Amino acid sequence: MALNQALVGKAYPALRYEVGREKLREFAIAVGETDPIYHDEAAARAAGHPDLPAVPTFAVVLSLRAGQVVYGDPELGLDYSRVVHGEQEFVYHRPIRAGDRLLATGKVAAAQAKGRHELLTLETEVTTEDGEPVCLVRGTLLSRGTAPPREGRA
Repeated sequence: MALNQALVGKAYPALRYEVGREKLREFAIAVGETDPIYHDEAAARAAGHPDLPAVPTFAVVLSLRAGQVVYGDPELGLDYSRVVHGEQEFVYHRPIRAGDRLLATGKVAAAQAKGRHELLTLETEVTTEDGEPVCLVRGTLLSRGTAPPREGRA
């Protein structure tokens, strides 16, 4: 089934996420980050951070949760069993920090056919509850073999 092009631009309801120190430490350990600023509050403050900062890829936690809302939309027509992860990009306005109360809003940014496949680009806008921009996470997925047939192609 082809992706529903009419949903390009659609934003989904924001998800709330409160950033905890232990979650930041666990993520840093999981990705092999050993810099003390990601584990020790005193080291983080000595480096100029108000609290523990998140490693730069931590925002993927929020984008995965927001993405599940988008993928789960039956109108999108995405068969997740046919998906291969393509690209991931993080554009930061400021670091994520322990104590942040964040909103993550998923959006279908683009959907286009590439040969027999389709590329689906999702964006997750991460802000504080007060509306301060924190980061934009952009991910591209490849949906294998779902492009609509074109004339002259079997």
